[in-house]
Amino acid sequence: MNSIAFIGGGNMASALIGGLIKSGRAAGSILVIDPGATQREKLAAEFGVRTLAAADASLAAATLIVWAVKPQLFQAAAAPCAVHVGTALHLSVMAGIRTDAIARASGAARIVRSMPNTPALIGQGIAGLYASEAVTAADRAAVEAVLAPTGQTLWVAREADLDAVTALSGSGPAYVFYFIEAMTLAALDMGLSAAQGRQLALATFAGATALAQASSDPPEVLRERVTSKGGTTHAALLALDAGGVKAAIVGAVRAAQLRARELGDEFG
Repeated sequence: MNSIAFIGGGNMASALIGGLIKSGRAAGSILVIDPGATQREKLAAEFGVRTLAAADASLAAATLIVWAVKPQLFQAAAAPCAVHVGTALHLSVMAGIRTDAIARASGAARIVRSMPNTPALIGQGIAGLYASEAVTAADRAAVEAVLAPTGQTLWVAREADLDAVTALSGSGPAYVFYFIEAMTLAALDMGLSAAQGRQLALATFAGATALAQASSDPPEVLRERVTSKGGTTHAALLALDAGGVKAAIVGAVRAAQLRARELGDEFG
């Protein structure tokens, strides 16, 4: 079985490793390089994978390198790895580090950038993917197999599109949590408990999302079906429109896209 090496062993790496183990990959075929002793011990105990504090010649056996370090640490992490990983397929789950920067730092040509999100930790994520020109169909399939246990995947044709993916789904869970926070505050304001507000908000989001996924109708049609003119939902939507909430959400997502582009310029 081909060997996979993770450079960085944090939350996203743990999610991917856990998914690989559950899907039947042998723990002995996975290597994790992380300078943190506590994290190495945790991964070894939980998954039985091999761990190293720093790169050595054993890294050359890996056919897939997964970059899972913080963007600002990438250059330092890549320096000792470069001599061993030039011929491997590379998958990055780092924000902001572009394929040309990964190529320069690693000597590799076959590079896939991924922008996952935190629901990947429970297998409910979605990851945007971009492939460099040297990546083959078999390489794409190998990347999809690694990411499959964490949720859905979506390929984009332009690397710049990953900034939009970052803004929509990468940062997106925070927008949902923000709305849930607001609904819980409203519950308190109306005399319900925080626990009641949380339960109602979470169930409403989960149910509405499941309904939207099960329906072929666009969200505006689903919204209209809940809204009777002069009713409670209508009053709420009028208040949202008066507050410019829809425009504010669009503006927020565009701000995230701009920041993703700036980070790419800074780190990538």
